[in-house]
Amino acid sequence: MAKKGLKRKQKAEAVKKEDESKAILPLVRRSDEPVTKKAKWINRERILVFGTRGISFQHRHLMKDIIKLLPHAKSANKMERKENLFVVNEMCKMSHCNKCILFDGRLQRDLYMWFSNSPDGPSIKFNVESIFTSAELKLTGNCLKGSRPLLSFDNSFDEHPQYSLMREMFVQIFGVPDHHPKSQPFVDNVLNFSVLDNRIWFRNYQILDENGAIAEIGPRFVLQPIRIFKGSFCGETLWENPFYVTPAKTRRLLKDNKKDKYTNNKIQRKAKKTKELLAPFRVKPENEIFRDGNVKEKAKHLIAKNKKAF
Repeated sequence: MAKKGLKRKQKAEAVKKEDESKAILPLVRRSDEPVTKKAKWINRERILVFGTRGISFQHRHLMKDIIKLLPHAKSANKMERKENLFVVNEMCKMSHCNKCILFDGRLQRDLYMWFSNSPDGPSIKFNVESIFTSAELKLTGNCLKGSRPLLSFDNSFDEHPQYSLMREMFVQIFGVPDHHPKSQPFVDNVLNFSVLDNRIWFRNYQILDENGAIAEIGPRFVLQPIRIFKGSFCGETLWENPFYVTPAKTRRLLKDNKKDKYTNNKIQRKAKKTKELLAPFRVKPENEIFRDGNVKEKAKHLIAKNKKAF
């Protein structure tokens, strides 16, 4: 019985020690005191990526490729083209997104891409050219889905203020936040932005080894800037591209060139036909002998002329 009593005493002493070691919380605490939390995911950028009705299958596949590149992106249903673009700000607010990429398709052939900082702005409108999706390129590469990319920019982005603003927009949109729940803790691809011929060329490369060898994996496209607006899909124009020509105008110019070529060919064919029709009626030099005058003298004159020619 004595042993049992000792065991009970030891257990009671151990429980008392545990209660003393526990931290005693204050009885009264103010409600406005913030709760201390260790948050690794500080950058809370969220991108809303969607398109309007009227985009083609190629534009849709390009949109899916960009969503795969951005693990912090959200997708939405297609928007009706009749609605005002200012509605996009409300869609971003409902989806808890502060950035937006909108694919605006026209006539199943032209594609315009909007990059916007919702709801305060600025927003940039681009015309997308030379589109090649990842499936079309069929390039080798096993880049990890959801990995954080390195962003590489050309030196031309430092020379002009409009390109500096575009670079900042690209950094905030394509830069995957550190410790994002859907991102992978690896850096195995490079997104390259370079300026050439007043256009921004986008390329995606995979890092093959530590020595810096890279291989293109797609997608690839060219962005031609049109305008920079102060607000999100609205506001005054901060910058306008003076070299921009609409796709409809370029198609019309190409058609006019073909039209001129067709008219030239038509004139040449007509001239050839008239030449062929007049060929039988041309007077041969031998027929001049039998005209008025001495036949023998004319024959001698022609023989002498032929001899001189030889």
